[in-house]
Amino acid sequence: MSSQQKVLRIHAKDNVLVALTDIKKGTEITFESQTYVIQNDIDSKHKFVTETLRKDDPVYMYGVLVGRAKKEILKGDKISTTNLVHDTEKYGVDSKNDQKTWEAPNLSNFTSKTFNGYHRSDGKVGTENNWLVIPLVFCQNRNVEVLKQALIEKLGFGKKQHLGLDVDSMINAYTSGASSKDILEKDILIDAEENTKNPLFPNIDGIRFLTHDGGCGGATSDSVTLCNLLAGYINNPNVAGATILSLGCQHAQAEILAKALHNMAPANQKPVYILEQQQIGSEKELLAEAVKKTFVGLIEANKIERKPATLDKLVIGLECGGSDGFSGISANPTLGYVSDLIVGLGGATVLSEFPELNGVEQELINRCTDAEKAKKFSHIMSTYNEKADLLGSGFYANPSPGNIKDGLITDAIKSAGAAKKGGTSPVQDVLDYTEQVVKPGLNLLCTPGNDVESTTGLAGSGSNIILFTTGLGTPTGNPITPVIKVATNTTLYKKMPDIIDFNTGAIIEGTATIEESGEALLDYIIEVASGKQTKARKLRQDDFIPWKRGMSL
Repeated sequence: MSSQQKVLRIHAKDNVLVALTDIKKGTEITFESQTYVIQNDIDSKHKFVTETLRKDDPVYMYGVLVGRAKKEILKGDKISTTNLVHDTEKYGVDSKNDQKTWEAPNLSNFTSKTFNGYHRSDGKVGTENNWLVIPLVFCQNRNVEVLKQALIEKLGFGKKQHLGLDVDSMINAYTSGASSKDILEKDILIDAEENTKNPLFPNIDGIRFLTHDGGCGGATSDSVTLCNLLAGYINNPNVAGATILSLGCQHAQAEILAKALHNMAPANQKPVYILEQQQIGSEKELLAEAVKKTFVGLIEANKIERKPATLDKLVIGLECGGSDGFSGISANPTLGYVSDLIVGLGGATVLSEFPELNGVEQELINRCTDAEKAKKFSHIMSTYNEKADLLGSGFYANPSPGNIKDGLITDAIKSAGAAKKGGTSPVQDVLDYTEQVVKPGLNLLCTPGNDVESTTGLAGSGSNIILFTTGLGTPTGNPITPVIKVATNTTLYKKMPDIIDFNTGAIIEGTATIEESGEALLDYIIEVASGKQTKARKLRQDDFIPWKRGMSL
């Protein structure tokens, strides 16, 4: 891409061009020997048509159908929700083409590289060493919070909580008689202190306290799914063990959790302490027992140290949120290249957010290594969309107002760009929500497009690193898995340096290639996998929202 280029055609079949910079009405653009007169002001990230379209004419982007004209759209006119409606191609397993022979990209820069991780007895390797404290039901949330208050600071995990805000100086100013105007004008931003190794348990990255609103009431199936998810969190290589608080009478029974964990890891050697309040008695006794069990568990977890591991031990979750019109051009293809590198090295990657694969189903079906996986993917996609339709909001309703404002006009446009995170390698496995990653290569995991529900699912299926692209900025992290935020554009990277880890804006500016950006990102992943803290970790963004299998996009 030329550094002077103002527009981009992503695929030869496309009949829209992407504006890489703001373009004023009346501007003449010459591109690929064609001249276009821009019919209205077009902000960067938005698109204009390359030919006059009549009502119902198809619009193509990324080489796939992404919508149809609601009315006549003149050559050089901007596409928007007023003149374009979502549409996609039909798909089916009967139309599956054989996957062409796939060649991994050049791996020479990474074949001898390692990361320093926590080796588990089952052969998996964690990028962190965390202890979990989890409620089986929402009515144990308060007790989890009490444990958090009791343990975090006393054990040395709760120091340096200010995160760059000097609240004490504001309090001192107020008690000294400062006016409201003085306080509003006061600068309370200070440098946040870096977290250091815990003095008591230096080999433990954190105690993660999860709370949720499930476990009882609602559909019993949601409680079973919650148990499967929590079992997946315990099974994740980033977790050393867990303390589980149960009331006793809820739908999410301890036996269901234990069975789910046994099915995932029959030879599990991680300590898991399940405490039931209705058996123990008083709340004080429950909490005392939980503190003792957790402390003993931490002693055991601290015995493991980081040691070198080959890159095939990485399981990379692929996620996007707060997407913009550049997501499918810069950050998502960068993740796709990283995915291909990891797959070539023998590791696993996980592409989630099924509502954001709407319109590219046939491509992914064609990439499935066998018909059974293709059928499973097709079935999950169709039943998910049908259920959403019955509840009044199909996949077509997925783009958020922020997505639309920044150029993602239809779900198909959003999906075609989102799918670029999955690179080009064959699909080795298709997983429903909470199913575990067991095969190297590219995996498809059914989650909603909702950022936190999806990252929660990625960690629950075994991802030990999550890559998260964003064009608008999203303050999201995960309790057990480091989340690396990847900006689609340099403006965002500079505007939100406290939440963004990595910038792919140089691709838009024409000063870097996708391949260069991907290799640089993989080097950064190795640092994080070896203990470097992400911005989300520094901000303690430990977001956890289990998906209830109702309608969520």
